[in-house]
Amino acid sequence: MRTSIIQPPAGRQVLRGRAFIPSALGLGRLLAAVLLGACWPEGTLGRAAEPAGPVRFATFNVSLYGRRPGEVLRRLKTGADPQARHLAEIVQRVRPDVLLLNEIDYDADGATLRAFCEHYLAVGQNTQNLAAGPAEPIEYSFRFAAASNTGVHSGLDLNRDGVLDPTPGSDAYAADCWGYGRYQGQYGMAILSKLPIDASAVRTFRNFRWKDMPGARLPDDQATATPGDWYAAEALAAFPLSSKSHWDVPIVMGGQRVHVLASHPTPPVFDGAEDRNGRRNHDEIRFWADYVNAAGASAVGPSAAPPKENGAEYIYDDSGRAGHLPAGERFVILGDLNGDPLDGDGREGIALLLASPRVLRYPPPRSVGAAEQSRGQGGENRRHRGDPACDTCDPPDAPGPGNLRIDYVLPSSELRVTGSGVFWPPSGDPLFGLVGVHPFPSSDHRLVWADVEL
Repeated sequence: MRTSIIQPPAGRQVLRGRAFIPSALGLGRLLAAVLLGACWPEGTLGRAAEPAGPVRFATFNVSLYGRRPGEVLRRLKTGADPQARHLAEIVQRVRPDVLLLNEIDYDADGATLRAFCEHYLAVGQNTQNLAAGPAEPIEYSFRFAAASNTGVHSGLDLNRDGVLDPTPGSDAYAADCWGYGRYQGQYGMAILSKLPIDASAVRTFRNFRWKDMPGARLPDDQATATPGDWYAAEALAAFPLSSKSHWDVPIVMGGQRVHVLASHPTPPVFDGAEDRNGRRNHDEIRFWADYVNAAGASAVGPSAAPPKENGAEYIYDDSGRAGHLPAGERFVILGDLNGDPLDGDGREGIALLLASPRVLRYPPPRSVGAAEQSRGQGGENRRHRGDPACDTCDPPDAPGPGNLRIDYVLPSSELRVTGSGVFWPPSGDPLFGLVGVHPFPSSDHRLVWADVEL
């Protein structure tokens, strides 16, 4: 089987059938846009065989980004980039069948993703010089990638600091983008799959406007009497909910369709008293709670007024199609959701999603290494309420937030989990060097996986 990569055509979007080139300002002009996915061969890799048993789903924030466009691709083309080799070996050791990558550069022709797959994943890695030799190469016959809002400049002073810098590369530029990014494509996403992707049924929600969510937690300017007005009206008219994007990418598993629901909400920090990032994080996560609710009801949080009608039917995708996930459809939510249900600053949104009756309740993935690092690092970790063995990320411990559980594999309630874990070996393990300590050789996030059966 030939590898299929599904992406929008390079540099183009379609507005109700008319092709146009988007301007730097114009997310508002893209709100009705559809990202036309296209499949084309990416080399011959041999026939994709579905696993005989459970399917291993995984999410991994690989922190594979640079300070300018093309930097990561140039590194990867060498075939010897140390970070990429460590990342690839982690994937090879865990061997997921379906993998979401967060924070990998997106480019329209798929060159960065292709380089990572061909020069690293498809080459056995042995960064720890184990006597047993390198890990077995791993290949994915199906790939999906699409543009995100990171690095797309708004043309507006979104952070209200009085600085408007339209030149990519600076923090000032990034702060006024629809999703924080120093250049377009930074902090992108990609899905790698051994199972076929149903390209005809893919939905993306990159351009869904935040204000169109009933009960949206829009940040408020306390100096005025108008609610939810921290952002100017011009900004809110175009402001997307997704800081990157939200994807519904169906795969064919056991002859049935399972929807991979992928996203990477903004961190609920790096803001002020208005809590603009915390509020956006909440609603980005809430989007999935609403989307999977077959009854069409909105899963608004306790402080938001419930909508009077339509419920989750408020949702529309980038093609203009309205509606939530149809009743009876199975799904697996994947991603760095930047929310820990017990610790850190992003608790309410993720707690809402975890409590959804549509999400399977199973023991959280865990590792021995996470518990060991939490004990040894101390700092904010000592005040955490969550089980440290379930942590998936190793941020700074002083002044905080300490280690957190923020990366998730969440199957729907119709599915069954037969095993799960977090790749975080203890310090005495021969593979500990793949994750290490700060400065990390791979990423500050850990790969999280779950084995899923129909």
